[in-house]
Amino acid sequence: MALATIHPGCWPCRIGAAVAWVASVLLVAPAHGQAPEPAAEATPAAITKRSVLRDPEDGKLDLSEFLLERKGFLPVPFVVTEPAVGYGGGLAALFFRQSMSEAREQATKTGHITPPDIYVLAAGGTENGTRLLGAGAMLTFGDDRWRYRGFVGRTDLHLDFYGVGGVLGKDARLAYNLDGLLSTQQVLYRLGESDNFIGMRWIYLDLPGSFQGSNTPALPALPTFTNRSSGLGLSFEHDSRNNFFTPSRGVRAALDTLFYAPGIGSDARFQTYRGFVFAYTPVSKNLVLGGRLDRRAARGDVPFYQLPYIDMRGIPAVRYQDNDVAVVEAELRWNVSDRWGLVGFAGVGRAWGGGTSFGEAANRVSRGAGVRYQIARVLGLWVGLDVARGPEGDLAYYIQVGNAWR
Repeated sequence: MALATIHPGCWPCRIGAAVAWVASVLLVAPAHGQAPEPAAEATPAAITKRSVLRDPEDGKLDLSEFLLERKGFLPVPFVVTEPAVGYGGGLAALFFRQSMSEAREQATKTGHITPPDIYVLAAGGTENGTRLLGAGAMLTFGDDRWRYRGFVGRTDLHLDFYGVGGVLGKDARLAYNLDGLLSTQQVLYRLGESDNFIGMRWIYLDLPGSFQGSNTPALPALPTFTNRSSGLGLSFEHDSRNNFFTPSRGVRAALDTLFYAPGIGSDARFQTYRGFVFAYTPVSKNLVLGGRLDRRAARGDVPFYQLPYIDMRGIPAVRYQDNDVAVVEAELRWNVSDRWGLVGFAGVGRAWGGGTSFGEAANRVSRGAGVRYQIARVLGLWVGLDVARGPEGDLAYYIQVGNAWR
């Protein structure tokens, strides 16, 4: 599973976000936007007769019934395939009080989708020694007028710094370790009966760091660590996608800001910003074209490990960092049959600002392909495997659950 992103410059939050993504994709109804579009023949009567592991329409492996009706405790393994930390995985122990089918019934009363409350305990690690232990929750209040998302964890992260702009190269990178606490807390408020939300987020990191090993390049001055980072910010989100899991049309867009300052517990004063648009349109009955525009920036006394970075399949996280980052990416999905699909994707990213102008910065190109299987037809949930190659020439593999863009 590709790791999710909590905010533009916060790699320490990404592993914790993976746990939240497992919960949101597999166990809850859409967090924003409309409900998944079931197949026309998937009437309530048909759903009640559905096998737990087989679709009565074609006899194929299908988890619709399991995901719709499951409630209470459920252990969910997750896989990490991020090149920056190596392969790994872990286990999330989830508890939720309401199934998705019950949430659908409640939606008929409120007029919009209300995800069930869910709590999670999780532990995981990767082959380079990165570890995470944490707990979180996703809750709704006031007939889904308010939503809360939060995660608190203990982490031991092992990463590499390639210099601002990624100029050091593979053999001159700085290996470093961040060992401590992380927390992300967010409250969202629905605007009227629309699919628009405004929110407030608090990110807190208490991650004492140190450089590791002896392969230290000659630099005028080594970057410094900031033990505590505490940031508050506002966000706006819009989601008109027809399906939260694997959309075929619609738009998801957001603006996100975070302001870090000593007055709220931060050792340094800086700001991070992100704006993105993910758009989907059907080209034909079996072809769906997706486009992504993603802009990230940081200003002030930014810790080097919280600088924005180019976030694309095929490029390791935090490989290309700078004060400003922009990404343009496209993906074409071909539904070969009702169950199987193929995807092709390509994108270009650019990082600039730390002594390099936008025009002087190099383009970082990534491309790849993947295969998909519709694992839950009633929910429109596709899973699969992507293989991508970035500017360094190395292949990277990603297990995808639903949409690849976060």
